Amino acid sequence: MHIPVLLKETLSALAPRAGGVYLDCTLGGGGHAEAILEASAPDGKLLGLDRDAQAIERCRERLGRFGARFTAVHAPFAELTDALSRAGFPPPDGILLDLGVSSFQLDEADRGFSFRLDGPLDMRMDRTRGVTAAELLDSFAGDAPGLARLLRDFGEEPQAMRVARAIVAARAKGPIDRTAQLANIVEKALGGRRGAARHPATRTFQALRIAVNDEFGQLRAALESAFAGLAPDGVLAVISFHSLEDRIVKQTMRAHEAREVALPQGGTAIEGALPRVARILRRAVAPSEDECLDNPRARSAKLRAVRRLPETVAA
Repeated sequence: MHIPVLLKETLSALAPRAGGVYLDCTLGGGGHAEAILEASAPDGKLLGLDRDAQAIERCRERLGRFGARFTAVHAPFAELTDALSRAGFPPPDGILLDLGVSSFQLDEADRGFSFRLDGPLDMRMDRTRGVTAAELLDSFAGDAPGLARLLRDFGEEPQAMRVARAIVAARAKGPIDRTAQLANIVEKALGGRRGAARHPATRTFQALRIAVNDEFGQLRAALESAFAGLAPDGVLAVISFHSLEDRIVKQTMRAHEAREVALPQGGTAIEGALPRVARILRRAVAPSEDECLDNPRARSAKLRAVRRLPETVAA
């Protein structure tokens, strides 16, 4: 069951209205898209993107009742500019990026995202392209330092070298192509669970998933395209789920934020990368205690939102 995270807070930031145009860059289960379409009735339109073809099909079925108000396109969010153009959409009044892994992906063993379910070690969000996690591990044969660097950079694994050596040693004996197999290797390398609340393989699986899907490269490209693509006064809302991606979101938004600075010769000027934005939320919004109880997967979510400033307006 897919439950949209921070739904009320996201709708408050986007403020969908009748006649508005919206872009959901990560359709997933369609929960956010459905709420935006309902709030923008009777004639608001939404273009939904997802790199997972199964998500597209699910959402076409779930949101079919909205007719021509809803359009779905199989594409990664880094290609949002092309997707908007191909679909004939004008600059949107709101863009949403929900960076979490879909519950459907986590709960389907054959997708290979979960260390709790045994399945092929795939992890591709788009199964029509790219290398699998198993193939990525193959590329690090004999290269424990390189693999450790990946685990540190993308998974913030504090014992990255220990895990990398264990994986490389196991790979020398044969392929690592099952999720349970990899989880067991990592668990043994880190001495088992030892009562920890987090599974020992969590960071390793996160790192591989990010690398397989080029998540950080996609995110940086999508953020810049979103700023440029928004209509004046349009809103970009981003939901992140771990510190690495939230840092990218925060830093990129800050780089575009309009700031008034004093000039040496007197007076002031407005700084900030173009197009400039203004914060809607003073700080990142986290889920309530009640939401976390209802949906434990929401517990690490953070929502940030900015408004694109008109070119003629400084702040």
